[in-house]
Amino acid sequence: MVTGHGKFVLPVIRKVRFLTLAMCEAEVAEKCVSRQGITLTVRAVIAFKVGNDTESIVNAGQRFLSDQEQMAVLTGRIFAGHLRAIIGSMTVEELITERQKLATEVLDTSKAEMAKIGLIVDSLQIQSIDDGDTGYIDAMSAPHKAAIQRQAQIAQAQASQASAEAEQEAARNQAEYARQTAVVQAQYNAEVDRAQAQAAQAGPLAEAHAQQEVLSARTELAQRAADLRQQQLVAEIVKPAEAEAERIRVVALAEAERMKIQAEAAASHGRVALDRMLIDQLPQIVKEAASGLSGANVNVLNGADGLGEIAAGLVGQGLTILDAVRRNMGAPGTEDEPKRRSGTDDGAVEVR
Repeated sequence: MVTGHGKFVLPVIRKVRFLTLAMCEAEVAEKCVSRQGITLTVRAVIAFKVGNDTESIVNAGQRFLSDQEQMAVLTGRIFAGHLRAIIGSMTVEELITERQKLATEVLDTSKAEMAKIGLIVDSLQIQSIDDGDTGYIDAMSAPHKAAIQRQAQIAQAQASQASAEAEQEAARNQAEYARQTAVVQAQYNAEVDRAQAQAAQAGPLAEAHAQQEVLSARTELAQRAADLRQQQLVAEIVKPAEAEAERIRVVALAEAERMKIQAEAAASHGRVALDRMLIDQLPQIVKEAASGLSGANVNVLNGADGLGEIAAGLVGQGLTILDAVRRNMGAPGTEDEPKRRSGTDDGAVEVR
């Protein structure tokens, strides 16, 4: 027995045979009865080969060297027997749900038997389990089918509901977008209308402001004209009237002074004739002095006090003239008379 290399062989003395060590395949289709007594058709595929060790090669060579195709046939039969035995101890539900357990148990039970004939099994695959026309597997799967269908219907309903909600949400979003667009468009139109209205009002407003400024200027000009006219009336009417009133007051004061002098003259026996003559002339003197006020340019520097000082000054001037006449005529008692001053002290009144 030579493996892995070549060897010279004497053609007449020795005979050469070849045993494949490649992987081989065997198919099994066996009718089995489950523990419930239900007939099942089981299909499986076995992958096997001759072992690499010397004992396995010798065992396989002794059995299959002349007819190596028998390895697949024998392997299928061996596994068919083990399948029937193991399936008979299991229910259909276990076979359907635990196929790997079935394959493992078949491999474990057939391993020793396969080793005797020099073969080792690499894998066992259960392809199908069919109950034929009994319908047990279909009936067993009916609740699951119903549950699956129910779940599918629920999922479909949920999907339809989600789709409807998505469509409604999309419609709401579109409506909201349309509303916002309309609001923005309305705001834009309002701003445009407001701008146009302001532009339309700009001309009349500017004209109104211009007219208002013209009226304000005319009002100010009229006020100035009124103030000027008032000043003119004061200069033309009030001032002359005040001057005339002051003249009358001065005349009255002079008359009162004359009466006082008459009284003093009556008390003095020695100066009766002279005083009588002077007294008769005093009103004329004061009148002449006061008559100058009617045409005079009077500047009153300190208001009503200035006017009073004008009057007192006129009377004082008259008395001064009277004292001068007395002294010139040598009238007695003139030295003892108190001197009277004119009313131009302190620059209060100026008469031109």
